[in-house]
Amino acid sequence: MKITIITGSPRKNGTTSLLAEEFIRGAKEAGHDVFLFDAAFEKIAPCVACDRCQVNGAKCVQNDSMEKLNPELLAADFIVFITPLYYFGMSAQLKLAIDRFYANSSKLETGKKTILLAAAHDDENWTMQALVENYKTIVRYMKWEDKGIILATGCGSRSDIEKTNYPAQAYQLGKTL
Repeated sequence: MKITIITGSPRKNGTTSLLAEEFIRGAKEAGHDVFLFDAAFEKIAPCVACDRCQVNGAKCVQNDSMEKLNPELLAADFIVFITPLYYFGMSAQLKLAIDRFYANSSKLETGKKTILLAAAHDDENWTMQALVENYKTIVRYMKWEDKGIILATGCGSRSDIEKTNYPAQAYQLGKTL
C-alpha cells in the first residue's frame, strides 16, 4: 500500500515528529511504501484563486514544492496528516499544502483513506475539537474515509510525549494498516 504523510511542524524533533517516526516505523515494518513530505521545510506558496488549474487540465501557476507532493498524493492509498495544534487548528504549514489540493481536487476524490495524528500542550477535553471537526470536514468533502485519529493532548514537548503511550499508538496504527 502507498502511504503519503504530510507533516506540518517547524520543530524538527518535536512531539509530532516522534508521532511521524513511530507511524512510519510501523507502516514500513508492515511492508507499506511510505513517502514523507515535511511541509514546514518545503517551499509552498498559497493558492491565489486564479482557477488556471481548473481549465483544460492546466497545472497550478505556482512552481514550488507541491510539484514533489502532487504525484505522491495522486498515487496514495492513504494520506496521513500530522500536525501540532496551533490555536485550535492545524499548523499554517500543513494548511498551505491542503489548500493547494485544489489543483487536483477532482483527481483526489477517489476514496482515499486518511489518518490524523496531532499533538497539543493543552489537555482540556475540548482542546482538539476544532481541529478534529476541520479534519472530518476535509475528509467528507474529498469523499475520503477516516481510518484513525490519535490526539496527543498534554504533550507540549518531546519529553512530555515520550512519557506517554501516544508514540506506541502511532506505531501500532502504522503497523496495522
